[in-house]
Amino acid sequence: MILVFGKTGQVASELQRQADVKALGRDLADLADPQSCAAAIAEYAPKAVINAAAYTAVDRAEEEEALATIVNGDAPTVMAETCAARGIPFVHISTDYVFAGDGEKAWKPEDPVAPLGAYGRSKLAGEDGVRRAGATSAILRTSWVFSAHGNNFAKTMLRLGAEREKLTIVADQIGGPTPAADIAAACLRMADELATSTAGAGTYHFSGAPDVSWADFAREIFRRADLDCLVENIPTSAYPTPAARPANSRMDCTSLAKAFGIDRPDWRTGLADVLRELSS
Repeated sequence: MILVFGKTGQVASELQRQADVKALGRDLADLADPQSCAAAIAEYAPKAVINAAAYTAVDRAEEEEALATIVNGDAPTVMAETCAARGIPFVHISTDYVFAGDGEKAWKPEDPVAPLGAYGRSKLAGEDGVRRAGATSAILRTSWVFSAHGNNFAKTMLRLGAEREKLTIVADQIGGPTPAADIAAACLRMADELATSTAGAGTYHFSGAPDVSWADFAREIFRRADLDCLVENIPTSAYPTPAARPANSRMDCTSLAKAFGIDRPDWRTGLADVLRELSS
């Protein structure tokens, strides 16, 4: 049995669809209380653990960095320490926000980290704690997650595109939209392989292809959903937010393909799947 932290989030929802996992919501394991996570691992004694839960409110984290750091930093550290003590492989989902987001080259797992804000710092604290714990662990950094579940850019665009004739969307932030279903599938494969071999332990990147701007992502959403909504490009400076966003979220996923045979998914295929699900 694979134990999943998270139950209603995008990736956790997909994990429950794809495999017979035990998914824990906040009522059974509150990441704001890291020791409850350790207790859950001890209780269920799984063959592997996947952490698909996180504090993801990027802007609110600027005011709640202490809480974000407990959830994104302390809790996965405790999970990894518990897994290390019990010989359980651990897969942890992280983010491109650990990087400064400058330049135009795709970020490699070994590139220097320099988070721009509280959310990125909290996720980096989790990564550092997982590595220190000494478990057979894999950290999977991903970006621009979307699905038919929860709150995400694709669903927001579908709602706004049906209400308005024109939207202004940031066009100078570039990244790879990533279907939550593909992230879940990648985590499951990694967990299975780590259960039999430690060779794949390490830090990896996973994002959808091709890389695109938020504005062009929105255009494709509207095209496929047959919504007549015009997208006007704007720079990041025209849409200020409490937390700075990385301009460059491109991710080099080569090492994941080599270690696990997992290639970058075409996000347009994932978008078509999401639209079909939402329409049904």
